[in-house]
Amino acid sequence: MVLDDYGILCKEKGKEIHYFIKWSPLSKADRWTINAKVPSVAGIYEIYWMDDRKHLRMLSVGRTHYGGLRSELRRLTDPELHQDPETRKKLEEEEIWFRYAPSNSAPMMADVIWFFMATYFPEKPGIEHSGRFEKIFMNESEPDKLIWVP
Repeated sequence: MVLDDYGILCKEKGKEIHYFIKWSPLSKADRWTINAKVPSVAGIYEIYWMDDRKHLRMLSVGRTHYGGLRSELRRLTDPELHQDPETRKKLEEEEIWFRYAPSNSAPMMADVIWFFMATYFPEKPGIEHSGRFEKIFMNESEPDKLIWVP
């Protein structure tokens, strides 16, 4: 199974599912880059901020349906469009980075985001998987070999 472009594929094995995610390259978030490079399709995303030691730190992981990745990433990374004062300050003062993987399947995105949230934040994943499978596995292909700190 090969992904020629960014996105999510899966292979079912009985009550298990194996997801294969090919992430876009990590990009610095600014309105021009997002408008030029990110498609207006449904998908998943991760947003990071760069700390003083040049380590990426997770800011947000999520999925988007209506309006697509372009508008959601634009909204979430632009301090002028953000309502929360603490997040707005971080967006104004820090370098913000993002990556994405398009997908048309809501159940697939639910499983993938649940897996990430349960892995990154096991004490409070805050989202449910689709309920279609008993076990969910993940493989990622990423051009940047991203390493981030919690």
